[in-house]
Amino acid sequence: MEAHSPIQIDEYDYEGLPPNFSLANNMLAGAFAGIAEHTVMYPVDLLKTRMQIVNPSPGAIYSGLTNAFTTITRIEGAQSLWRGMTSVIVGAGPAHAVYFATYEAVKQAMGGNERSTHHPLAAATSGACATIASDALMNPFDVIKQRMQVHGSTHKSIAQCARRVYRHEGLKAFYVSYPTTLCMTVPYTALQFMAYEFISKVMNPSRIYDPLTHCVAGGLAGGFAAGLTTPLDVIKTLLQTRGEASDAKIRSAKGLMVAASIIKHEYGYSGFFRGWRPRIITAMPSTAICWSSYEMAKAYFVRNSEGLSVL
Repeated sequence: MEAHSPIQIDEYDYEGLPPNFSLANNMLAGAFAGIAEHTVMYPVDLLKTRMQIVNPSPGAIYSGLTNAFTTITRIEGAQSLWRGMTSVIVGAGPAHAVYFATYEAVKQAMGGNERSTHHPLAAATSGACATIASDALMNPFDVIKQRMQVHGSTHKSIAQCARRVYRHEGLKAFYVSYPTTLCMTVPYTALQFMAYEFISKVMNPSRIYDPLTHCVAGGLAGGFAAGLTTPLDVIKTLLQTRGEASDAKIRSAKGLMVAASIIKHEYGYSGFFRGWRPRIITAMPSTAICWSSYEMAKAYFVRNSEGLSVL
């Protein structure tokens, strides 16, 4: 059988999870997906962060994605593209475990697994609930990651970075961007889940496990949602990296509106789309990997619980 061929099992209702499908299995599937997603595309995420920094140091001014990549690898070495990845690995596992467990639970409760019709409200609501729960866990790790990604960062490890941020800025520094993060990730996730569910049902109306469908639908949904929410991502980056800034206005930025006014003052409205290319380039393969990994792991656990062949 070709790798992309749908797997047909008559008694296997893939979308409707069986009653004995455990929360632990769901969370393991989500953790596997999160780690796979973030590690593969991490260098592009670093490029996005560098390009979004407001008033960067002279050595961190880039004319575009290619220039950023060549400049960083030439001056700082290729290994610098992976600075801070440990924080993502540590945080992404539990955060995505909660993410997908919440997603499946809310979608099931709202009737989103019924075969008869498309359920955009269930998809959007389950996505929004999932991101509120997971971002509460992931936000501190995301702050540490971006602090280690900025040009000239002296942080040697996630523990050292966390201690320094806490000592100089307090616990609130890990959550100062959380409201902005939710303002971005709730619509991002709602858009992504709605698009993913819709594209999946168009491509695969029988709703059986099909790796090609999950990969294509995940990539398209992620790119669509990432492009629309780029302005909020730029604001989030400013808030999460403010402690590394030399500009007093940026260091004292305390919320979404203040950060937005700084960006507009420095760059105009175009400043809200700084780094949109690497954001979309990161999002499309990342969400393709995430959904493919999650659906593969979910299929594995469901088949085991049903006593079916895994292959």
